[in-house]
Amino acid sequence: MISQALPHLTAWTNALLSADIPVLATTVLHVAELRQIEEAKGTVDAQTLAQSIGNDPLMTLKVLSHVSRYCTRLSVEPPETLTGAIVMLGINPFFKDFSDIENVDHWLRDKPQAMMGLHRVIRRSRRAAHFAVHFAMHRQDEDASIIQEAALLHSFGELLLWCHAPDLMHVIAEKLAHDHTLRSADVQREILGIEVGDLSQNLMRAWQLPYLLIRCTDDRHAEHPQVRTVMLAVRIARHTQYGWDSANAQAALPDDIDDVAQLLNISSEAASRKIRDMDH
Repeated sequence: MISQALPHLTAWTNALLSADIPVLATTVLHVAELRQIEEAKGTVDAQTLAQSIGNDPLMTLKVLSHVSRYCTRLSVEPPETLTGAIVMLGINPFFKDFSDIENVDHWLRDKPQAMMGLHRVIRRSRRAAHFAVHFAMHRQDEDASIIQEAALLHSFGELLLWCHAPDLMHVIAEKLAHDHTLRSADVQREILGIEVGDLSQNLMRAWQLPYLLIRCTDDRHAEHPQVRTVMLAVRIARHTQYGWDSANAQAALPDDIDDVAQLLNISSEAASRKIRDMDH
């Protein structure tokens, strides 16, 4: 566990680059069940595996980073989706390589506040992925599945830090909870010495994840419609994580809705209805 801020972004990147990525308890269970089915019947395919584990951003990241490193050794482009990564790896090698995955419930068993913080980010990430894929489908974007995956993974840096620097992340969460006017990036720089988004981008490049996935999670390219789709989905999920009627949502949603309306080329009223319908 990292208990004090590291001196710079490179130090943070190096610390997390080879660190283990624990996954959700349900993911561990699903992988074990599918392994038994494959051993007994040989009927598990990549799509089945991806559907079983693809709702877990930690496991998605674990597989993509593992396969990207494998592709680098082979000098081939890494697959852009979780399903493609499993196809590239193969079913039996998948179960061999992920035969002993760490359960995050066990990993954070002595850090209940960190567990709560991690699950809060996971819920937000799942909602962001849900918004993003619907926005992408409205735009008839052929990369909708990648955009969905990018939104799911957008906050993976926070998840890794909840696993490996839980006390520091708790301080950040407490500060933000007590003052909703604070910007997350400002508090991150104060406590960690870095912005988590920069850490995520560094890690993705170091793992040599697919270019499109890296670009879609890079907020600095907000002028691109695919990046903007992910950004808006993440923003709305973040602003409404405590409910549509929370003070934070009421303050931020009007601008979010206007931006979604512009992205989807519909009225603000239609955008507002669409977003709320998605969440129900």
